[in-house]
Amino acid sequence: MRLTHVASLRLPFGPLLSYDLAVSPAEGTLPVSFDQARHVGGGDRPGSWMALAFSLPAPVPRNHLAAAWRAVVTAHGTLRTVFVRDDDGAPTLREAGIGPGTWVRHEVAPGQAMHDALRAVLDAGCTPFARPSHRFCVIETADGPTIVVGADHAHVDMWSLLVIARDLLTALDRLADGLDPGLTGAPAFAEHSRCLLDRPGAPAEVHRRWAEVIEAGGGVMPRFPLPLGDPAPQPERVEVRDVLNVTGMTAFATRAREAGVSTLAMTVSVLTVTTREVAGADLRAVFPVHSRYEERWHDAVGWFITNSVLESADPDPGACAGAVREAIRLGSWPLAGIMAPWGGMPEAPGMLAVSWLDLRRLPVQVDSHALNAQYVSAAIRTTGVMLWFIIDGTGVHLRCRYPDTHEARRNVGTWLDDLVARMRDQAVNARPVSRS
Repeated sequence: MRLTHVASLRLPFGPLLSYDLAVSPAEGTLPVSFDQARHVGGGDRPGSWMALAFSLPAPVPRNHLAAAWRAVVTAHGTLRTVFVRDDDGAPTLREAGIGPGTWVRHEVAPGQAMHDALRAVLDAGCTPFARPSHRFCVIETADGPTIVVGADHAHVDMWSLLVIARDLLTALDRLADGLDPGLTGAPAFAEHSRCLLDRPGAPAEVHRRWAEVIEAGGGVMPRFPLPLGDPAPQPERVEVRDVLNVTGMTAFATRAREAGVSTLAMTVSVLTVTTREVAGADLRAVFPVHSRYEERWHDAVGWFITNSVLESADPDPGACAGAVREAIRLGSWPLAGIMAPWGGMPEAPGMLAVSWLDLRRLPVQVDSHALNAQYVSAAIRTTGVMLWFIIDGTGVHLRCRYPDTHEARRNVGTWLDDLVARMRDQAVNARPVSRS
């Protein structure tokens, strides 16, 4: 399943609808995770959402779609929560009552692309303080509906979107069989946040290692090692590249096994060589890791992602496997206390992040090929470089977002060219990764 961009999303033409749920006043106070607080603290803004789009093979009654979506929201607590600002302006999370909704038809203006019309709906409805901050959108066609589920990132990650799609399809199947669409409830993400708050703080050694990492970056998180141009937020440039097909992926994985490491570690090895050759620097990148530490979170919806840092100076695959293990270790502790000396995560323009998602390994699966399912990212302005590797049954592709400046086009483009060429070379020639 590909990770695409809303501007590149190919959608059929037809009525664009959203099922807007009724929301009662929010009550109580729920724990807010470190990453939720960072994200929501930035306020309402376009492009803070993520989405999953897929198509069904035959028409479905609207009342079935509405009932299935209500079943999904009922099953997942985070979809029934809203953020409000407390008296100090800090984001507070509260549980809201969710009632039956209404179908709203959105205008598609003459000459307007469907993806632009959809983007307007998601930008308006999937913001941090929206009530609720998710939208269930449908494009109706004679062949069947195309469904787009979008939500502010504070409530979902990419794994969660698969859970939502799977549960929605299950509810639709139950309705088609004349059954109640009710789903088995999963633990709420707020419970996970509470568990993190109750965990012991990180040991002194982890605090020390994080301090070393941040000090090595000049007091901020890792940045892309080449100039990106004007450091102010810029329109983004998004590239999606097919790196390896199934045959190439198999050969690359075989090369990794021969070296006694994972495919991820072998990819880090190639990234290390590329960064040394192109930028004359060690690989240093923000590295998102998931926090679904226990099986009970596998079927839950929420932002189960936190940040770590990946540092790699030695391209030896074994050394890179060690770098991955350390990154996972550093990201396995609650970050609020760790980041307290810097007043939160110290970000700066030019931040580099590398994300890895092997869909084959997730315990939640949907038939993405039959559904023509695609992850969809929003359009934003950016100052940094974000690289995603997506691995599925069709191979490996990457998606990279960076500021659309002349310097970034040249420097990030050269870095990506070298990276892709080296990964393909490993697959085709199976030669050892050379040391710089």
